Amino acid sequence: MKPYRELISRTVSKLEPSGIRKYFDLLDSMEDVVSLTVGQPDFVTPWHIRVAGIESLEEGRTYYTSNSGLLALRESISRYLHRRFGLTYAPDSEITVTVGGSEAIDSAVRAVVNPGDEVIIPVPCFVCYEPIVRLAGGVPVLLETTAENGFKLSPDALRAAITERTKLLILPFPNNPTGAILDRDDLEAIADVIRGTDVLILSDEIYAELTYGGRHVSVASIDGMRERTILASGFSKAYAMTGWRLGYVCAPREISKEIFKIHQYAIMCAPTTSQYAAIEALENGDSDIEMMRSEYDRRRRYIVDGLNSIGLHCGTPEGAFYVWAQVGRFGLPCEKFCERLLYEAGVAIVPGTAFGACGEGFARISYAYSVSHIDKALHKIEGFVKSL
Repeated sequence: MKPYRELISRTVSKLEPSGIRKYFDLLDSMEDVVSLTVGQPDFVTPWHIRVAGIESLEEGRTYYTSNSGLLALRESISRYLHRRFGLTYAPDSEITVTVGGSEAIDSAVRAVVNPGDEVIIPVPCFVCYEPIVRLAGGVPVLLETTAENGFKLSPDALRAAITERTKLLILPFPNNPTGAILDRDDLEAIADVIRGTDVLILSDEIYAELTYGGRHVSVASIDGMRERTILASGFSKAYAMTGWRLGYVCAPREISKEIFKIHQYAIMCAPTTSQYAAIEALENGDSDIEMMRSEYDRRRRYIVDGLNSIGLHCGTPEGAFYVWAQVGRFGLPCEKFCERLLYEAGVAIVPGTAFGACGEGFARISYAYSVSHIDKALHKIEGFVKSL
């Protein structure tokens, strides 16, 4: 038999492992580390949502659901999107329930991208978009955002990046790792660029409920954008349901039909227990969202003040639960800075290059942790910075 390197997919073999995962693996081998790495709420899933999942098990509802998800859940998603963001999607033909937001993104990309199609991805961004595009045979076009414009997507830069081969624009806002958002004016400016083209939009709105300066605005609500937008979201961040692995993808009927095919053959259906819990979350979880967002807001202000006071300069994030801190001023590459911080001070943060080469000089610091945990980390970081 040939060596394995000659037998496995060339496309897959060229993919780099996640830069975030490297630090998680390091943490597994170390003790007494104060971690600010995880993009996961530290809240337990609210009890009434857990009860709904427990009751579904006690009542023996352990069977497959419809491939696209329980109709009752799709109806709840439809009502939720209309109530919270003014969006309208048909439960029977425009919504597919997925295994987390990651599957929603993957199936959306595979449904529309042909080999050679260009996909514009604003960076820095979450680690999955570029590899997923490559797996679909697409060509990632990385569009750098900068601190000068608050890490927002520039309409002029977008216009310059669009070619006759451009198929898809990914909008990862609110943004992981920078915390940037796009408000209505920003989205209107992007829509002005997109109108008159054949470019589709994949809007990753998993952090939609974690926007601090006002209600999140979806690009699908902008005139002329719904018919070209695929919306991916889920329950992990808003309802602290990361381990339930449940998301959804909404799209116009013709696109949704193709997404459904991929989901049907690759997944069958999302976990039944999680779907019943999600119905409860959507129908009765608005107060949970407000409570958690209020607490994240408190942590956000606390960690920004603390980091700036000790010399890790950062702007105030407007969404998600991450701070994008400048570490380049200490004369170390960001990965070396994070490694030394880990081994010398026992604090774990994620180097900016895990989110793209343009992340050099930065580090992502999560505030999805208690204030006491953040405070302990800040004291350790302060001592380390002084040692430099």
